[in-house]
Amino acid sequence: MAFHHIAIATRDLEATHRFYTEAMGFQLVRVEAMPAGMPDSPGWARHLFYDTGNGEMFAIWDLHVEEIDDFDPAISLGLGLPNWVNHLAFGASDLADLESSKQRWLSHGYDVAEIDHGWCTSIYTDDPNGIMVEFCTTTRAFTEDDHRKAQELLRAEQPALATPPEVKFFTAG
Repeated sequence: MAFHHIAIATRDLEATHRFYTEAMGFQLVRVEAMPAGMPDSPGWARHLFYDTGNGEMFAIWDLHVEEIDDFDPAISLGLGLPNWVNHLAFGASDLADLESSKQRWLSHGYDVAEIDHGWCTSIYTDDPNGIMVEFCTTTRAFTEDDHRKAQELLRAEQPALATPPEVKFFTAG
């Protein structure tokens, strides 16, 4: 099942809009401005919708509410977790598409980490809010053995730990 949209909040709308339009290649398709809907608050909010390229959308909240002005938009870091725990993963059609996305990020000044997980390859960077963003492409079909191993790892009281994959780093500029 496809998703309609995923939404995050930002404290820096200009930098966030620039990242998602220029570095990600998304197109702004709609903005809704409204009262914030908080009791006893004169605040307001903007909800920006971006087409990710396949009809699914990504949304950003630009909040102007005094009572919640001081928040950490970095989803994982704001919860005390490493930034890779809660992250946004967008699909790349193939390895060439993934390479194109990597080059776009680098050309816009974003450092990139790349990992070949053995069944998919991913690239990662952080958006201006400190949220890890990923492009990922699946590189092989799942087999019955994959399904069996997944069930075993799910049910194991202490699963066997894999060797972490190699991470390649690319520095912008």
